[in-house]
Amino acid sequence: MTTRPLHVHSDHAVCDAAMSLYSEALAVGRVSRSAATPLPCLSDNALLVPDPLDSRFLRPVPPTAALAHLLHPLAQGLLDQVRASDRLAKALAPLVSFGHDVPHLAITVLKGRSTVQASINESARDVREEILTLQPGSTRTPEDLQLALSGTLPTVERGVRVRHIYQHSARYSPALKAYVGQLPSSLLQVRTMEQAIEVLMIFDRTVAYVPAEPDRSVALEIRHPALVTFLAQTYETLWAQATPFTQQLPTALPGTALTAVQHSVARLLAEGHVDETVAHKLGISVRTCRAHIAKLMQTLGATSRTHLGALLVRSGIAEPAAPRTAKGPPAARTAEEPATPDVPG
Repeated sequence: MTTRPLHVHSDHAVCDAAMSLYSEALAVGRVSRSAATPLPCLSDNALLVPDPLDSRFLRPVPPTAALAHLLHPLAQGLLDQVRASDRLAKALAPLVSFGHDVPHLAITVLKGRSTVQASINESARDVREEILTLQPGSTRTPEDLQLALSGTLPTVERGVRVRHIYQHSARYSPALKAYVGQLPSSLLQVRTMEQAIEVLMIFDRTVAYVPAEPDRSVALEIRHPALVTFLAQTYETLWAQATPFTQQLPTALPGTALTAVQHSVARLLAEGHVDETVAHKLGISVRTCRAHIAKLMQTLGATSRTHLGALLVRSGIAEPAAPRTAKGPPAARTAEEPATPDVPG
């Protein structure tokens, strides 16, 4: 005994075998139930109905009625899609209009260093008035600064003012001094501060860039006016507290044998920071940081790191130094790094 193959196809479809049997039923007026049993698509689509005079047979419905029955679910589906499209259009139309009115309300995530750099380069090409940058750390290589110079020169030639904030530790970089020396002081200004927040770049106070990942491989391109204004105000606050690059930092604090850098190290140690954190905050290497710590121990006569902590607190050396304020009127808006720096990244 052979098993009849399973009769399977999509909903609302009628197979060739079923159409052949339906044609036969139309020709003779009816077909037996046994003949139609292997072809359930005939009954499922109401092409065959029970014979009211003999339950062993099925009668065909007229082709026009069969066609209307088969087309109904398709037509209903199309109608549902049209209605859904209409609802979406009505819901989104006001938002589309709003987007055209305020195209700059945006924060774009830029992934990959090349993508980030390309966006910054484009902003540098479009800038007309000023560039503000904040660059923590002191590890700018001569190659990086040469690349920065090639990006900054075209903007300076257009009269764009540039301001840069670095950390104090960057002052000891010959490459940075050479970079500053190659740009006109009337358009480029540089200041340094003890600690700095993450990389920040602002072009014409209309677009800003900040890192979105610790390794700076992802950045945010910010064009929301309120956010860009806030970042620019933050920059101005830091600028006012920073020391002009041309102004010499004190080599030692009054009344102590410690340098200003060692005072900063002492204060951060007293706050409970480990060597690596202190080095990161001051933009120096861990090795340099530990050399300053060794000098602190020698100066204060500490026999251990724990003893040093106690002496720092007791001596008052770890107290914050009086804030320094730059003399003279605010400098023209400028900076100290390429209009196309190595990016928030």
